[in-house]
Amino acid sequence: MASAALSLTLSACSPSPPNFVSTDITGANYAKEFRLLDHGGNMRSLADFRGKIVVIFFGYTQCPDVCPTSMSTMSGVKELLGDLGNKLQVLFITVDPERDTPRLLSEYMRNFDPTFLALRPELGQLKGLAESFKVYYSKVAGKTPTSYTMDHSAGKYIFDTTGKVRLFSSYGTEAKVIASDIKKLLAYK
Repeated sequence: MASAALSLTLSACSPSPPNFVSTDITGANYAKEFRLLDHGGNMRSLADFRGKIVVIFFGYTQCPDVCPTSMSTMSGVKELLGDLGNKLQVLFITVDPERDTPRLLSEYMRNFDPTFLALRPELGQLKGLAESFKVYYSKVAGKTPTSYTMDHSAGKYIFDTTGKVRLFSSYGTEAKVIASDIKKLLAYK
């Protein structure tokens, strides 16, 4: 009886996990780690961003709609977070390292927010990285060898301040919804 009362007392002291709108994937055994060069030539991993919420999106700079829409959404999220925006790190991982040069990636990031970083896997790294994040991508031939497009997954992975993947936000989720989920992650310890 005493152990049951103690158990109830302890559980009453623990905060309830937040109710997220994004899909809660806490404990997933994928989307864990990487070591990639950013658009400035610096080697990056999730550990570099401890203490921040990290949002990872896979895309490419010549994407006509999904990628710029998603990155604009993330700019809106940062704005909605106000002062908490300094606790957000957006990482854009290209699925088109053949065309997405560091210079092009740098210019692309400046269109959205100067703190957003683009990461560029080598062609040989891309397949394994995509598999480890359960991300789909495929080159679709165009009229010329360089006019191809890339089909790709369009969701965002959201990591907590300790570097653990917590949420998956589908393409089209509004900035206010993502911002609300991020605020919940920052408040939940």
